[in-house]
Amino acid sequence: MIARFTPEVAWLAHSILATMRERYPTAIELVYDNYNALAIGFGATERPSQAIFSVAIFPKWVSLFFLHAQGLPDPDKLLQGEGKVARHIRLLSPARLDELSVKKLMQEATARAAIPFAPKGSPRVIIKSISAKQRPRRPGTDATAPPGGGGRARKKP
Repeated sequence: MIARFTPEVAWLAHSILATMRERYPTAIELVYDNYNALAIGFGATERPSQAIFSVAIFPKWVSLFFLHAQGLPDPDKLLQGEGKVARHIRLLSPARLDELSVKKLMQEATARAAIPFAPKGSPRVIIKSISAKQRPRRPGTDATAPPGGGGRARKKP
């Protein structure tokens, strides 16, 4: 799925995901190939509502979403967005994850999680959905369905 992005964005995404997997080796990764972005949630269970982070890959950048950001201390004003629940940091380099202020936010988010990451165990990747219609994954290209005509968009109730 990441190969459909430009080489630069794909490299950035792979680097960020490698760091996330190193920090949270027992995380369950929930993959959503949505209309706007490819999103990979990191949580302790298969329930999307219990994911702590999400790495969202867009055509020109990658963002780290804090999925329970309400009340999360952000003294350096790093979190972007107006969401009452989820907010994000745009990651223009994998080194951003190593900045002290970002690490502190991530540590606080994991400390506040309703269900923490398991201390032992094996990681799992679960493909949750692939939208039939998607925005282009590379700037300046037409939107297409996933390769092979793949999945269906999930309908909201």
